[in-house]
Amino acid sequence: MTHSSVTHMLAGKFARGLAVAASAALLTSTAHAADIRWASPTDPQTMDPHAVNSAAVLGFLNNVYEGLVRRDRNMAIEGSLAESWEPLGTSGWRFHLRKGVNFHDGADFTAEDVLFSYQRASSEQSDTRAWFASVTEVKIVDDFTVDFLTSQPDPIFPDSIANFLIMDKGWAEAHGAQLPARDSETYATLLTNGTGPFRLLDREPGVRTVLVRFDHWWDKVEHNLTRVEFLPISNPATSVAALLTGEVDLIDPVPVQDVDRIASVDHLKLHKGIEARVIMLGFGHKAETLKYSDEMTDRNPFQDPRVRQAVSHAIHTDAIVDKIMRGNGEAASQLVSAQMKGYSEKAAGRPAFDPDKAKALLAEAGYPDGFSFGLMCPNDRYINDEAICKAVAAMLAKVGIKTNLTAMPVRNYWQELREGNFDMYLLGWSPGTFDAEHPIRFLVHTQNDEKKLGSWNFGGYSNARVDELLPQIQREIDPAKRQAMLDEVALILKDDTVYVPLHIQPLLWGSQGNIDLVQRADDFVMLRWITVN
Repeated sequence: MTHSSVTHMLAGKFARGLAVAASAALLTSTAHAADIRWASPTDPQTMDPHAVNSAAVLGFLNNVYEGLVRRDRNMAIEGSLAESWEPLGTSGWRFHLRKGVNFHDGADFTAEDVLFSYQRASSEQSDTRAWFASVTEVKIVDDFTVDFLTSQPDPIFPDSIANFLIMDKGWAEAHGAQLPARDSETYATLLTNGTGPFRLLDREPGVRTVLVRFDHWWDKVEHNLTRVEFLPISNPATSVAALLTGEVDLIDPVPVQDVDRIASVDHLKLHKGIEARVIMLGFGHKAETLKYSDEMTDRNPFQDPRVRQAVSHAIHTDAIVDKIMRGNGEAASQLVSAQMKGYSEKAAGRPAFDPDKAKALLAEAGYPDGFSFGLMCPNDRYINDEAICKAVAAMLAKVGIKTNLTAMPVRNYWQELREGNFDMYLLGWSPGTFDAEHPIRFLVHTQNDEKKLGSWNFGGYSNARVDELLPQIQREIDPAKRQAMLDEVALILKDDTVYVPLHIQPLLWGSQGNIDLVQRADDFVMLRWITVN
C-alpha cells in the first residue's frame, strides 16, 4: 500500500466532522494549540494493536486505541472504556462499559466491539493471546455490560488487560482485518480506527507517522496538541542534534553519553527516572546444537546449567551500568525490579562477578578451553543495546567463550528470535501488570499455544514445578501464600540460571524547555499529558 493511497483512504474515512481544530478556542485546555515532532529509535512495526506484544507498538497505539482499563500517571489501574468492574465471585469479572463513546470514524462503541476484540486478541494469530490464558468465555450481558469468565479465580485480571486495546468490529470486518497479521499486512497494519485522544492521519513505515487530535474524545482534554509527527531516528547523535537545533521537540531516549549535555542546555529539559524494564540475556535451552559456533556442531553447552552459571559469573553487571550506561540504571537480580509487586527478597542477591569461578564451572562442565557461539542483539530497541552486547562479548572472551555477535534493527529481530536463530540473545521485559507473575507467564512457562502461555519463551525453557505453580499464583488471593510461591519460582530461575538479568533500564527523555509531560515507568509516551507552553 503506497503512501498516497493511505492518505487518500484516511481522508475518506475521517471526513465526517472529525477535522483537526484550527484554533485554541476549540481546546478545553487553556494553553495555546501546538504541534510537536517526537523522535525515537524504534518505529512501531505495525498499527495493529493485537499483532505484536511489544512496548514500541503498544506504547504508541495507547494514544490511538483504548482499553477497558488504563494506567494513570502513577501506573494505577483506572477506568477507560469501562466505567467500573467487579468480580463475579470466583468465576470471572463483569465490566460496565462507558456510554456515548465514538470511534474515530463516528461509529458507536458497544459490547460487540469488546467481544470482537477479545476474539481477535486471543486468536492463534495474535501475539497478545497470553493475556487471556484464564479466560474460558466472554459473554455480552447487554449493549454496555460484558462478562469475562475464567477457569479459576484471577485477581489480577484487570491489571493484565491494561493494554488490551479495543477495535471497531464493523470497521475491521468491512476491511478484511478480522484477524491480526504479525508477519504480513492487513488493512489494520497501516490504518487505525480507535477511540483514543489522537487519530492516525498519515503512516509511512520507517519514515514518519502523523497523529492529530481527535476532537470528539470522550474524556477531559489535558493537553494542547493538535498534531504530532513521530520520526524514527535510529542514530543517537542525529536525534540529539535534532533536539539541539529545534528540529524535534522530544526524543526518547536520550543517549546516556549525552545526558549531561542535554541537562546543561538552558532551552532544553532532561526528564529522568527508572523504568520497569529489566534487560537480560536469554539462552537457547531446547536447541540440541549451537547454530553459530565456529567449531562445535554436535551439542549445545547452554543446556548445562553450569555453563549458564559461568556466563552469569563472567559478566560484570556493575561495570555495564557504570561504563556503558554512564551510571544510569540499576543492576538487576531477577526478572522484575524491586518496585514490582511480587519481587522476591529471597532471590535478591546477584551472582558475584568472578571470572575464576566461571572458568572452573566451564572446566567442570567439560569446556576447559571454552567454545564459540552466536549472540543475537537489537541495535535500535534498548538504550545502548549493541554496546551492551559488545561489552558482554568482551567479558565472556576473558573466560574463554568467544562471541559471534549479530546486531540488527528490531523490525527484523523478533522474527529471528521466534524462528530460533540464536544461541543466546538480549531481551528487555517490562511487566504489563507490574507484577512478578507476568514474566513467568510470558518468559518462563513451557511454551503452550493452546493455553496461550510462554509466548516469549524463545529459548524453550521448561520446568514442571514452575508450570505447576503459575496457575496457583494466578488464582491465590492470600498475599503471603502468593508471595511464597513467587519466591519459590524466583529461586528456581536463579538456581537454574534461566536468564542472566543485567540491569534495570533508566528513563531518559529530552525535550524543548517549553514542554511539560508525564514520564511513566512503562516508558510509554502518553500524548494526552503533554502541553507546550
